[in-house]
Amino acid sequence: MVRGGSTESIHRAREAARGFACGLVPAPGSDTVDTLVLVVSELATNALRHGGGRYALELSATRDALTAAISDPSLVPPRERAPDLNGGSGGFGWHMVRRLTTGLTVAPGPGAGKTIRARLSRLGT
Repeated sequence: MVRGGSTESIHRAREAARGFACGLVPAPGSDTVDTLVLVVSELATNALRHGGGRYALELSATRDALTAAISDPSLVPPRERAPDLNGGSGGFGWHMVRRLTTGLTVAPGPGAGKTIRARLSRLGT
């Protein structure tokens, strides 16, 4: 489990995701690993920005899938918003995560918060 509460922790979350995926036998393809790292980065960033300023990341794998679960202290679910094409204020992350994953759930808990589970096919998206 990786816990974070600062922008520096996003780098640790990305490293943890890459190390986890590359340590699997058989290892997923490089495109799948890169996608997992990107999804983890976006979810961790969103947790810091919109989910209460901290998160916990858990990674798991089955024969067919990789899952990244990010928990944060906010009960407010993610929402889509129009990406800001000119001002640089974001709006791309949730769209990207939805497009790159094969399954995405938002559930209450643990505690007084929520967990977002992003599933990726181990064979690629």
